[in-house]
Amino acid sequence: MADEPMRAPGSILPLRLENVSFAAGGRTIIDRVSLAFEAGPRTIILGPNGAGKSVLMRLCHGLLAPSSGRIEWATPERPGERRRQAMVFQRPVMLRRSAIANVVYALKLAGIAAPERIRQARAALESVGLADLADGAARVLSGGEQQRLALARAWALRPEVLFLDEPTASLDPGASAEVERIIQAIHAAGTKIVMTTHNLGQARRLGDEILFLNQGCLAERAAVDRFFNQPASAEAQAFIKGELPWT
Repeated sequence: MADEPMRAPGSILPLRLENVSFAAGGRTIIDRVSLAFEAGPRTIILGPNGAGKSVLMRLCHGLLAPSSGRIEWATPERPGERRRQAMVFQRPVMLRRSAIANVVYALKLAGIAAPERIRQARAALESVGLADLADGAARVLSGGEQQRLALARAWALRPEVLFLDEPTASLDPGASAEVERIIQAIHAAGTKIVMTTHNLGQARRLGDEILFLNQGCLAERAAVDRFFNQPASAEAQAFIKGELPWT
């Protein structure tokens, strides 16, 4: 038997899914998925619309409970302790307060001591290029700026794992490039990235491995280069060529 991958003491990774299914409205959205997310590689989840990508991420993050199967972190998160995984959505929710207050509030909920909150919040905003907008209202920021603020809010928590659900789907190319830069920096700082995208070029740029979902099933898992150059399934081949229906 091969040795299991080494993990840092107390790490929440790997995250293991065992025969996980999720059904809603009489339809099976995730169908008997088994896999493990290990520390290190950036994982990109691809698949046509309706494949279950966003639902799978919500199951992993804990926003949804599986209809059957098990989802377990190596070190379970406990109520009252600082969460060590975070999620950023395609359309982040902004609180009715300043940009920096949005980050400070997240740090407060995480149990960060008051004297540290402002310092950590300002450092996070500096990292995403929003230091000059710290005191402005978050809800009047552009779409790209709001997404960068959402990333700052998550990054300030220093998560071990960051889930990203289509983080650039509604952004123009310039804003998307800036978000990609931030994601790369978060990964370089040691955070595990798990991300969905519909942009195949982005998947190549940001990913180390691909999980390909089709009709709720894990159809393929492969390194990025292998997936795009030698896809193992007919469905993946069709998807890469743009021949697999998106609906």
